[in-house]
Amino acid sequence: MALKDTLLRIFTWWNGQTMSLALYTARSGQLVGTDEAGNTYYKAQGPLIDRSVGTERRWVVYNGYADASKVPPGWRAWLCHNGDVAPSEEAYSPREWQKPHVENLTGTAAAYRPKGSQLNPDGRPVPSGDYVPWAPN
Repeated sequence: MALKDTLLRIFTWWNGQTMSLALYTARSGQLVGTDEAGNTYYKAQGPLIDRSVGTERRWVVYNGYADASKVPPGWRAWLCHNGDVAPSEEAYSPREWQKPHVENLTGTAAAYRPKGSQLNPDGRPVPSGDYVPWAPN
């Protein structure tokens, strides 16, 4: 089982962090915080990406499957350099209009299928009176 896990970490990126990211994190990563989903957030300890711009390298190590929608809004703002202070360093509370995370259900049986979709289990709706289908002569 250990060989399979090692090979997955070397050759896949969607099952958590890869070996190269683990080495980079161990070498130059500074833990900034974790969120309620177990994702951990890091920033680089060394030199900036571009000294003229002044931005530092920031990244997330996902807990389990890599899905960018699992990052909460406060951490997303910090990762995208929209905020300088990480949510772990301030009293961040989500807004009342922010919804909790819902996994991306595309490609599953629970995916959203509108009324006109061919995959909708209820079938296509009957056309209304203003629609006349084309028929060859």
